[in-house]
Amino acid sequence: MRLLVIEDDPKIASFVVKGLKQNGFAVDHAGDGDHGLDLALSAPYDAAVIDIMLPRRDGLSVVQELRRQRIALPVLILSAKASVDDRIKGLQTGGDDYLVKPFAFSELLARVQALIRRATHTAEPTTLTAGELRMNLITREVVRHGQKIDLQTKEFALLEFLLRNADKVVSKALILEKVWDYSFDPQTNVVDVVICRLREKVDRNFETPMIHTVRGVGYVLKSQ
Repeated sequence: MRLLVIEDDPKIASFVVKGLKQNGFAVDHAGDGDHGLDLALSAPYDAAVIDIMLPRRDGLSVVQELRRQRIALPVLILSAKASVDDRIKGLQTGGDDYLVKPFAFSELLARVQALIRRATHTAEPTTLTAGELRMNLITREVVRHGQKIDLQTKEFALLEFLLRNADKVVSKALILEKVWDYSFDPQTNVVDVVICRLREKVDRNFETPMIHTVRGVGYVLKSQ
C-alpha cells in the first residue's frame, strides 16, 4: 500500500516515513503544501498524513483542494493545535482523523490502518496464509509447517506482498514500487537479491518450493 506524508519538520518526517516503511508501506514524502498537493493529484494513494502548518500552502488548504476535486483520499491530519475547535475545523475541512503532536508512532500507525480499513470497507487481516506458510502481521512471526522463519525487514515486506498476492504473478517493477518505493530501474537487482534470500529461508528445508520465477514476467508465491 502507498501512503503520502506531507510534513515540513525533517525530524518528524523522517520518524514517520521510516516507521511506515518498516511496517511494509511504500511512502512518498513532501516538505511543503504545493509539492504535497501535486503528488496527491498525480498518483493514487491509500491514505495521507498531512501536517497543518506547512510552507507555501497549509495542510487544511491541501485537504480542501482534494475534496473540491472530489478526491476521496483518507487523510490523517497532524497538528500541534490541541483545542476542540482546532480538531473540529480540521475534520470539517475534510480530514478523516486528527492526531495531536507529540504522538506515539504506534498510535499514528493504528489510525492510518483504521482509515484504510474504513475506506476499503474491509477488515485488515492480522494473519496471512498460503498453504503451510503463515505470517502474523502483529507479532511479525513467520512459520512454515511449524518451523519459525526469521526475516529481515525487507524480506518480511517482500514476503508479505507475495502472500497478499498469492498465486498471482507480480512483476519486478510492481515489487519495486510497492515494497521499495522505487520507479522501475532495469539496472537494479535488489529484488532478485532479496528473492534469493527469501528462497533460502522459505524453501530451502522443504521438498516443495513456494517462490517461483516466471521468466520474463516476475515472481509468484504458490499456495499449492
